[in-house]
Amino acid sequence: MTADHPVAPSVPRIVLDTNVCLDLFLFNDPHCAHLMLALRNGSVQAVTRDDCRDEWRRVLHYPQVPIDDATRPAVSAAFDGLIHHLDAEESTVADDAWLPRCADPDDQKFLELTLASGARWLISKDKELLKLDWRSRAAGLFPILLPQQWSRTLI
Repeated sequence: MTADHPVAPSVPRIVLDTNVCLDLFLFNDPHCAHLMLALRNGSVQAVTRDDCRDEWRRVLHYPQVPIDDATRPAVSAAFDGLIHHLDAEESTVADDAWLPRCADPDDQKFLELTLASGARWLISKDKELLKLDWRSRAAGLFPILLPQQWSRTLI
């Protein structure tokens, strides 16, 4: 079974791309402080699925990411503690669902997850995803925003 436009959950859902997760869980970026607060107080629920989570784990091993074997488990656990993992039924887009196409096929999964999960926002720092904001909104889907553009007042 796949999701097309699921019923919105009681707590608004949000999808965070990998770069935003790095800013939240590794770099403690002040532009993401309001997101972290919303996640911690439960006013939004961030969601992920297998391929997005696998990318997160892979990136934590990139040589340019300033993390070592001693701190990696804590960063990974912080992610797992605040990002709700969805099963395939809740996170797979129906075959006939329309989504804008990202120029970077590796980022299409974040669009799919946002639609399938009923998330209200995709928060990203990826230029290719951000370019699709107007298309997504025009289609009646979801905004694609930088972390500093998202506000708890949107809830």
